Amino acid sequence: MAPKENIPPVVLPCTKPPLILKGQKAIVTGANSGIGKAVALSLGEAGADVVINYYAGDEEAEAVVKAIRDFGVQSFAYKADVSKEDQVIALFKETCSKFGTVDILVSNAGIQRDSPLEKMSLDQWNQVIGTNLTGQFLCCREAVKEFKRRGVVPGGSCAAGKIICMSSVHQIIPWAGHVNYAASKGGVNMMMLSIAQEVAPHRIRVNSIAPGAIKTHINKDAWSTGPALESLLKLIPYNRVGEPSDIGKCAAWLASDQADYITGTTIFVDGGMTLFPGFTTGG
Repeated sequence: MAPKENIPPVVLPCTKPPLILKGQKAIVTGANSGIGKAVALSLGEAGADVVINYYAGDEEAEAVVKAIRDFGVQSFAYKADVSKEDQVIALFKETCSKFGTVDILVSNAGIQRDSPLEKMSLDQWNQVIGTNLTGQFLCCREAVKEFKRRGVVPGGSCAAGKIICMSSVHQIIPWAGHVNYAASKGGVNMMMLSIAQEVAPHRIRVNSIAPGAIKTHINKDAWSTGPALESLLKLIPYNRVGEPSDIGKCAAWLASDQADYITGTTIFVDGGMTLFPGFTTGG
């Protein structure tokens, strides 16, 4: 592959985004760090009241709540394991009790338990499938129940509800050594498509965001050193690693009425990783 030009990153002007989600109520799972945190902050900045779901890290969750409240909206933290049916049901019940309803679900919570196939335990497989796929199913199911119960609210959103499933480029890119994770994200894709098809007549929109390489703690080893970054950038035609805010801004827009005619779609936010850059010169 030919060496990439040293193109400096573009610094965009700091402008306050419009309140495209004003008054809407959102749940973001896995929202006390990384991509989930960035999504929650973007929704809050766009005017939504946001529930910060998390599994561990009380202080981190409360810090996100405070940051969101600084936008002049409501927020609270709720600890729940999304792989557990009773805890997901309780999460939605508490949200409806405090906020009245739910308009937006961003089903983001996810984990990795990496291992070569022959060494992967059934527990490693079940943990990842349980959180990444079953957890999204449970959250989507409870959200759809509430969306159907309430319907479209005049003067609110054009839709009865919006669901964003957090997927990955690995819903289409195989990933050796990560069979459980890749399988879970492939499953998220087909689950999203099937739910979107089923609930569209009820004016419920269901989509996915598929991040590529994003600077989060979970993958810090892949971008935090010069050699690691150089190797990673070979997979990214756009020649930069994504920021969590790249996903957050996409989620806020996708949840808004500006995207009202979009359902059953995956938006890849990956700097071109799914363009298979190895084929630039190797095809």
